[in-house]
Amino acid sequence: MRSIWKGAISFGLVTIPVKLYSATEQKDVTFHQVHREDGGRIRYKRVCTQDGEEVPYADIAKGYELASGEMVILTDEDFEDLPLSTSRRIDVLQFTPAEQIDPIYFAKSYYLEPDAQGAKPYVLLRNALESSGQVAVVKVALRQRESLATLRVRDGVFVLETMLWPDEIRTPDFGFLEEDIEVRAQELKMAESLITTMESDFDPAEYHDTYREALQQVIEAKVAGKEVIPAREEEEAGPAVDLMAALRASVEAAKRERGGEAAKPKKAAGKPAKDAKEAAKDDKDEEKAAPKRKTRKSA
Repeated sequence: MRSIWKGAISFGLVTIPVKLYSATEQKDVTFHQVHREDGGRIRYKRVCTQDGEEVPYADIAKGYELASGEMVILTDEDFEDLPLSTSRRIDVLQFTPAEQIDPIYFAKSYYLEPDAQGAKPYVLLRNALESSGQVAVVKVALRQRESLATLRVRDGVFVLETMLWPDEIRTPDFGFLEEDIEVRAQELKMAESLITTMESDFDPAEYHDTYREALQQVIEAKVAGKEVIPAREEEEAGPAVDLMAALRASVEAAKRERGGEAAKPKKAAGKPAKDAKEAAKDDKDEEKAAPKRKTRKSA
């Protein structure tokens, strides 16, 4: 890995020099835009809309368009003059329990490596933070953009996770939040049963990108000059007409996947099994007794 930023963690009077590395990478099959006839690469030119001339990259600046249509031009010098105290510092603002931070705020993850002279204070802060069970809320500027971030420990290394600002989180405004949607007690119980049946410890190694693998196979087949047989499309399930039946079938399917066919319920001794009419009557009685649940609208 190659570091993309150098700075220091500022923790009270302690300064820990660190290097920043991208902790994640997007793995995808990349393509070029080409001419279908001969495979030639498609190139784009930077052309000014005023005079129609191609503009060298060195002559390109950033422009902010006003409501009137006028343009304010900002140069690199304008950005350099802006006060950005965290340009080379990761300022620790506070410590807080991790569960208090909604994951929707997280944007990107980075690893922090200490310089040789910063190894001891790095390990000291790492061990103290890990034993506290909390995360550090910090402020940092990367690529001329200041962000909130959290500092936590993963596999003995500090992970810096940049965050969005509160005004960058959209508020959901969906019509169903205002509707009085009734949920039957037996439906809720069946849904909870499905969740329980599908509970498992998360192991990311069990999952892989099947689409990317299939796309790579198509490319390899093209290179080898072989015929590509399209995968059979699975029939899409339509909307469930009977929610209880769909939930019950899902529970049974989950049980079969977990360990064979689910055992059939035994009849109670001395009591005849209910017929269809009696079962339907019980469902109606439960439906009448079940309280209505209203969905809450987000603040």
